[in-house]
Formats: sequence, C-alpha cells, structure tokens
Amino acid sequence: MKPAPPPALYKGLEEFNAGKFFECHETLEAIWLEEESELRRLYQGILQIGVGFYHTLTRRNYRGATVLLQGGINYCRPFAPSYFGIDIANLIAAAETALMQIEELGPQHINEFDRSFVPRINYQA
Repeated sequence: MKPAPPPALYKGLEEFNAGKFFECHETLEAIWLEEESELRRLYQGILQIGVGFYHTLTRRNYRGATVLLQGGINYCRPFAPSYFGIDIANLIAAAETALMQIEELGPQHINEFDRSFVPRINYQA
C-alpha cells in the first residue's frame, strides 16, 4: 500500500507549474530531506528538474541546467508512468525534450532557450 503524499508535494507542483522554481526547490527539499524511503528520489527528481529550468531561464548556466535535468529525469524514472496522481511519464518526456533543445543550443546560446519547452506537471491531488 502506498503511503499518503505529504501536502507540501502538491504545493511544490503548483510552484513548479507557476514557474517559481526557487520556491519549488525550497518546498520539495523540505519533504525530500524528511523522507527516509525511496520516495525521496521522486521528490528529489522533481526538484532537480525544476532547478534545471531555473539554471536555464534565470542563471543561463548550461552545465547546471543539463546536469540537473538529466539527474532529475533519472530519479523520476522508477516512478513512471504515474505516482501519487502525478503524470511522471509526461514530465520525463517533456524534460527530455527540453534537455535536447538546451543541448542543441549549447552553452553560448542557452539564452535562446524557448520557454514553451518548460512543461507543466499534470497531477490529480
């Protein structure tokens, strides 16, 4: 039987969807650090994907963006296709597409990243 998700998880998802990636990081980090089971990887994965977009859009940090997006994708994989009503498969696919676009742009052109590649996380609380 799956444990109940912490309410802060959905707050973090709302922050992600609003493009508040720093706030999402803070919210999900709190539940990630408290979680002792493998669920901590789900929280860490979503957090890292969000921070990857923060590095892309705010910091224009190519290395940080690519490392964090790939790490977040990898942490989320075991929870696909969905977990806690979150469409993990869609998040992974969208993050992979965004990562490919960032890699194609390269470090010199990361400022040209098309914001429309930032996914919304679909979920049912």
